[in-house]
Amino acid sequence: MNTVGRYVASPKELVRAADRLSFLYLDRCVVNRDSNAITATDERGTVHIPAAAVGVLLLGPGTTVTHQAIMLMSDSGSTVVWVGEQGVRYYAHGVSLARSARLLTAQAEAVTNSRSRLRVARAMYEMRFPDEDVSGLTMQQLRGREGARVRRVYREHSERTGVEWTSRSYDVDDWEAGDEVNQALSAANAALYGVVHSVIVALGCSPALGFVHTGHHRSFVYDIADLYKAELTIPVAFDIAAGSGEDIAGEARRRIRDALHNGKLLQRCARDIQRLLLDADPESVGSEEYFEVDVISLWDERQGEVPGGVSYGGVL
Repeated sequence: MNTVGRYVASPKELVRAADRLSFLYLDRCVVNRDSNAITATDERGTVHIPAAAVGVLLLGPGTTVTHQAIMLMSDSGSTVVWVGEQGVRYYAHGVSLARSARLLTAQAEAVTNSRSRLRVARAMYEMRFPDEDVSGLTMQQLRGREGARVRRVYREHSERTGVEWTSRSYDVDDWEAGDEVNQALSAANAALYGVVHSVIVALGCSPALGFVHTGHHRSFVYDIADLYKAELTIPVAFDIAAGSGEDIAGEARRRIRDALHNGKLLQRCARDIQRLLLDADPESVGSEEYFEVDVISLWDERQGEVPGGVSYGGVL
């Protein structure tokens, strides 16, 4: 107990990240606390969820959360992210799930070194286009290759659906100026960005430190989201345009919501980020503990780091 009688879990008591429920989505309920469990209550009753077993709690529309519930989630090493329906659209987040800066440090180190930054960029393109060898390409060549591949994807779906495609265009100040497929693409991509943003902050990474995109506070969000557009948002947008629905934006959000939910993109996205930043083998990602708890070290220009919590007063 601390001085106000509040229970705070010690590092040894916390459930390993690999053993937690990675993401738990709740909507249209009241989220409260009962001892060391969070509760979700609606007209059907109350469900108890052990707080320490949850990695990220996604709060969707219609949720009301108490101060006690948020306090318990923080003490348990979990994070809370406020999102749109079914995890689509990111609004805000609480503390990160990560209790160490391992992924954030790896991200910062990789993005500030030209060689490692190019390595990550190449790995991203390899994940998007696994049938191509990009190991020796420069960034200029990668951009050219990517542009040609994406144009081909647009052309294929245009032929598949019979929807005419000219170019990607979107005016943020004039939504109606775009044709139906461009409107659907914009709405679908916005939904995808929200989900990816949620995963990035839950893992303790920086949304701003991108490898392909740069200079924007969501650069890394756009990097990761690009991994999934060819298989998710582009085909969905052409399908919607082919249907000539009235609520294009709403239909795009709903279809992307269902596709992301059914395809378990949250778990896949988390694994992809770890694989990229830690340069890990795809089969080994998730088998190690990437979220060490409460490890505090001190930086040293010679040794890299030294243990914290040690008196160095005699070292001059």
